Amino acid sequence: MYSYRKELWFHINTRRGLVNITDAVQEAVTESGIREGLVLVNAMNITSSVFINAIESGLHEDFEIWLEKLAPENPHEQYKHNKGLEQNADGHLKRTIMGREAVIAITQGTLDFGSWEQIFYYDFDGMRDKHALIKIIGE
Repeated sequence: MYSYRKELWFHINTRRGLVNITDAVQEAVTESGIREGLVLVNAMNITSSVFINAIESGLHEDFEIWLEKLAPENPHEQYKHNKGLEQNADGHLKRTIMGREAVIAITQGTLDFGSWEQIFYYDFDGMRDKHALIKIIGE
């Protein structure tokens, strides 16, 4: 069994932003030389998420609207967490809803997806450097 580790770095220039990272993850799988195994991709910041879904702009807008209804950014004072220096309680809640990581099978050196599936990094408290971990295990 072999393992491979790589980090992806992001700097989202807005409060929230969604990035398709499928190609970057596939590139890491190719670099690893692992042909059969699993890849874990997880957000390394508590206000970011990694998840799998379709690449469709209307759906991505729906995520934003739905998440903002569930955990609105404003008013900041509605959250006890925001009483200190941070103003990102909504980002913590949104991350809890969208999840921390995704695990994908690797078959013959390729991400083994269902129809339309892609991997996304979603930052809920941007405007600073953040990263995601790619960890690949297999043979």
